[in-house]
Amino acid sequence: MSGDRLRPLRRHEILHRFLYEIGHPGPDGRPATWTVEIDIGAGWDARLHLDGRRVATAEMPARLPVPGGRIEVDAGLYGITRIHLVPDAGPERRLSPVPGTLEHRRARLARRRPGVSRAIALTAVLILAVNLVLAVPQGLELITAQPRIAELVGTFTSPVSLPVWLNATLLVAGALAATERLLTLRRNRVLDAETLWTGL
Repeated sequence: MSGDRLRPLRRHEILHRFLYEIGHPGPDGRPATWTVEIDIGAGWDARLHLDGRRVATAEMPARLPVPGGRIEVDAGLYGITRIHLVPDAGPERRLSPVPGTLEHRRARLARRRPGVSRAIALTAVLILAVNLVLAVPQGLELITAQPRIAELVGTFTSPVSLPVWLNATLLVAGALAATERLLTLRRNRVLDAETLWTGL
């Protein structure tokens, strides 16, 4: 409801509630803080707050109007994929995660321990690349085994056959890697395409 106060983030909400903010002039031209809240526990909508009070709500993908532009928000299976201020003139700016969120903690790790951060990011890329090669063909085989889909496009037989334990490991590792990529708002159309399979 418009005018509601923005609740502080509680520790048990960090897996389903996302908060991002940016400094941008308010309707009166004075400096203000704009905060976007996405609580997937309460539905897939984006709530825009001006200095802590809700001023707009929109379904995903959302385009939330602000003076002199808009904030664009989109989300995927594991979190936020886009959250940018797009001004009428000038370059777009990404909103910053609010302190206390997983995204903020990940960004703090990148600042304090850049070597560890790079190693985590590289590991995530390698896991997703392996999943792209091994897991996606099996996912296609499962999908095309459905009678209706088989009628339309035929069936696909995966050249890869893995034991159940390895498939389960790939599933969990892929989900963790996809989450790591979204925590840092990294996205690659080819590499991150496999996250659809990890969400099946």
